[in-house]
Amino acid sequence: MTQILEVDGLSVAAGPAADPAADPAADPAADWVPLVHDVSFRLSAGEALALVGESGSGKSMTALALLGLLPRGVAVTAGSVRLLEPGDRPPLDLVTAGTRTLADVRGRRVAMVFQDPMASLNPSITVGEQIAEVLRRHLGTGRAAAARQAVDLLGAVGIKEPGRRAGDYPHTFSGGMRQRAVIAMALACEPAVLIADEPTTALDVTIQAQILDLLVRMQDELGMAMLLVTHDLGVVAGTCHRLAVMYAGRLVEEGGVGEVFDDPAHPYTAALLAAAPENAMRGRKPRAIPGAVPAPGEPPPGCAFSSRCAHTRPDPCDSAPVELVRTGARSVRCARSTELRRLGGLRRPAEATP
Repeated sequence: MTQILEVDGLSVAAGPAADPAADPAADPAADWVPLVHDVSFRLSAGEALALVGESGSGKSMTALALLGLLPRGVAVTAGSVRLLEPGDRPPLDLVTAGTRTLADVRGRRVAMVFQDPMASLNPSITVGEQIAEVLRRHLGTGRAAAARQAVDLLGAVGIKEPGRRAGDYPHTFSGGMRQRAVIAMALACEPAVLIADEPTTALDVTIQAQILDLLVRMQDELGMAMLLVTHDLGVVAGTCHRLAVMYAGRLVEEGGVGEVFDDPAHPYTAALLAAAPENAMRGRKPRAIPGAVPAPGEPPPGCAFSSRCAHTRPDPCDSAPVELVRTGARSVRCARSTELRRLGGLRRPAEATP
């Protein structure tokens, strides 16, 4: 597969409360709070990668950093996000790209779907006009042609009577229909990469399945890469090829979805699988993970998961920071992973299947 996105050593931090617009490069001695630490991954055409973790794990901050959409007072402090361009054109680093360049990339080469569709839709402009505006802005499409394509896009994402609904305002759409409209807007220019940040969390369960099916179908039709940000392992199995698990701002495990689900290498991944609500449908009680994710800027001296881990030992778990180790197509950040897997301590029980 053709590689499209290369993320290397991405780190994000929040600025001092007294000056939320402070620049970490200009004031490195300031009291910056780390939110994301040294995150690296790759995305190829036609591939779907799930970025998974609890609230506070850093997954959404990572996604926002890719397109320069971090909130005020939060900044990328290290690393690169390289968008590989077609032909012989050099890669574009989205971290160092200027405001105008980023505006051209957003929606054209890399698009994003957010959790709340109303945050992406202007309530005072018809849905069809908002989609048409994307086509005019990025592709230079004429007004009449853009209006026709907007109707076609609404039909492609499953909205009935698209010609009529294109003239309606967002408040007349249901939650699921709004998300479909946002997906139509995101895919209008056939981007190379789609970032979907918790795209189904605010929807009913039946609508969630429909939206996920739509994303998979559109990804297959367009051959684009997709980064799916989610806290729900249940949506990953039928949607993604690879899985990257984040905890306390760091990647702790990465690998193929089937491999990670069947044989998790990190205790946190195994705990997430055992806590999946889908276990209840199989007559097994989901097992809650005790404790909470460490607050930003307050990491323990060793493994960040050690205080919640059933397999922790003072040495080596609490003695020093644990590095991410790659073995073949798998990566894991756990000092005891090899030992525990050999002993069967992390092998996922049958009842934990999402």
